[in-house]
Amino acid sequence: MKRVILILALIAVLYSTWTFIGRDELPLKPDAHPDRIEDLSAQDSLCSKNIVGIQPYMLPADYQSKDHFYEKLKSYFNEASKAGYFKTNTVVLLPEYLGTWLVVSHEKHLVIEASSITYAMTLMVLSNPLQFIKAYTKGLSEGDAFAAALFRMKAQAMAHIYAEVFMKLASEYAVTINAGSIVLPGPAIHNSNQINVDLSKPLYNTSFIFYPDSTIDQIVTRKSFPISSEQPFVSAYPINELRAYNLSVGKTAVLICADSWYPESYAQISELKAQVVLVNSYCSGENTMAARWKGYDGGNKPGDVNDDDIGKLTEQEAWIKYALPGRLKSCGATIGANVFLRGQLWDLGSDGQPFFIKDGNLLPMQKSDKSGIWNLCF
Repeated sequence: MKRVILILALIAVLYSTWTFIGRDELPLKPDAHPDRIEDLSAQDSLCSKNIVGIQPYMLPADYQSKDHFYEKLKSYFNEASKAGYFKTNTVVLLPEYLGTWLVVSHEKHLVIEASSITYAMTLMVLSNPLQFIKAYTKGLSEGDAFAAALFRMKAQAMAHIYAEVFMKLASEYAVTINAGSIVLPGPAIHNSNQINVDLSKPLYNTSFIFYPDSTIDQIVTRKSFPISSEQPFVSAYPINELRAYNLSVGKTAVLICADSWYPESYAQISELKAQVVLVNSYCSGENTMAARWKGYDGGNKPGDVNDDDIGKLTEQEAWIKYALPGRLKSCGATIGANVFLRGQLWDLGSDGQPFFIKDGNLLPMQKSDKSGIWNLCF
């Protein structure tokens, strides 16, 4: 019996030791070399206001720590600054889920180097057993309690890194930033410089605005139409609660990815009398945009959708017809921009090219297979 107890004690010690080792930070290797840096403005146009869309190419290692995340994004901001795109009234647009993968911050190297997202998340649970159990007990009976617990477990650290990095970038480059999106429970702004989370509240896919004076706008934009892969752990927020931001480029509404596909979003934007619409997006899988469109994902198909387009249009063509490029005119806004997250994030894949709309016209632009930076003056 004593021998069994000793063996169990040894296993417990080894397991406890394993959970702590392998968390030291890997060397910083920001590898931002944009495939494309393009000015979409007419050569003779005045540039009193502009939107700079950044399509970053992210890797798991970019999320290992605050320094890794900051240095990767700073490398893109440096390129945009060198191109002369940052001006007095600049707004920088970043993609959906850019902050979400901070869920792996300060995790073991094995998590960063895992071959699949499922394996990475499993390793996170095994290396944080007590924290995971505590977060699991705070769940709200989500369909995917496993994923929900992981995001609750890391929510405070995620929110802190996200806020600190984007406040710093906004101040350093004297620009306003729509910092993509991040999944957090019950997010709220405290003292204009801190994102608080409430672990007892639902998880939302959220977007924030950061200003050059290192403050965060009190308005928190939450996704209203989560897709099927999100619905088991991300809650929908009423679209009639969408609010507009008073930015240097004009009154601005932010939509998170799938929200840009629904007429209800544009009806609300029309009520808000927004002049600019910014969209943060992520499209999973490789070469998804060239595949046949499978129809609406997660929500009811709007009445203006032609059933014949399903299986006929490509995903890219469907985006142009039924998302921001095709629906912007309906809300009265004249400027629209939409950027996508690209990267090699475990086995998730990524696809998508930006859309920029000016005065109702979808602007021609050169594509980027990985990362890119585009500037639109108006």
